[in-house]
Amino acid sequence: MKQQRIYVDTSVIAGCFDKEFELWSNGLMADFRTGYFRPVTSPIVTAELVNAPLDVRLKYDELLAMNAETIAITDSAIELAEAYQRRQIISKKLAADALHIAVATVAEVDLLVSWNFKHIVRFDKIRMFNAVNLELGYKRLEIYSPREVTHYGEA
Repeated sequence: MKQQRIYVDTSVIAGCFDKEFELWSNGLMADFRTGYFRPVTSPIVTAELVNAPLDVRLKYDELLAMNAETIAITDSAIELAEAYQRRQIISKKLAADALHIAVATVAEVDLLVSWNFKHIVRFDKIRMFNAVNLELGYKRLEIYSPREVTHYGEA
């Protein structure tokens, strides 16, 4: 079976230390560690974690050491993120969120995981992102929270 490539945004790394999300963020990390999934990240995550607490930065280093794929921010991804903003799916002040989605879309990852329920993991937003993706010739991007993806706790 082909190893699924999962783009991990910053909220998932920080979620490893949040009481509300730690069970599933750490479960997903365990899935990466066992090779069940392949983690994918980008320079956006790296930049967002520069001033994060040490434990969060160390968790990110751990993720990178698990054969993580780092995808580049391409001109195509920047143009796609700008299309999301022009369509008012996501505001310009949340450009990094738009770029996470665009980078993952252009790189054709299998799915993106996030705890950002306000701007990313929302049924209406996902439909709008994918409408733009399809219109511009990209594939649909599956977007879920780690809780819906991890195999943590399965018997």
